[in-house]
Amino acid sequence: MNDAETRLQEIKDRVLAFAKEREWEQFHSPKNLSMAISAEAAELMEHFLWQSPEESHTDVEVTKLRGKVEEELADVFIFAIEFANVTGIDIAAIIEAKMKRNAEKYPVEKARGRSVKYDQL
Repeated sequence: MNDAETRLQEIKDRVLAFAKEREWEQFHSPKNLSMAISAEAAELMEHFLWQSPEESHTDVEVTKLRGKVEEELADVFIFAIEFANVTGIDIAAIIEAKMKRNAEKYPVEKARGRSVKYDQL
């Protein structure tokens, strides 16, 4: 599987089947899944703690670290996808809607090259 050849629905179905086979749905409440997403995101961040932005770019290419980072990022995505499954949220639809709102809040002519929040543009 790779991004170019895989549909999001296929991934959602695989994540759901994995949880169902193990009878984990009983544990997958929105509360628990949101907490799991946060915990896994923290584990991802831990690999870059105390690094400069430049070091984080360089170090993520190191094979040993990259493997760990890939595993943590996969965990974040898997829990987020299972959250969408449990709540009936359409991932593509909410991303499209959010990107539209972001485009309105961060117009290119005001936001290009700037890292300030939209209310400071």
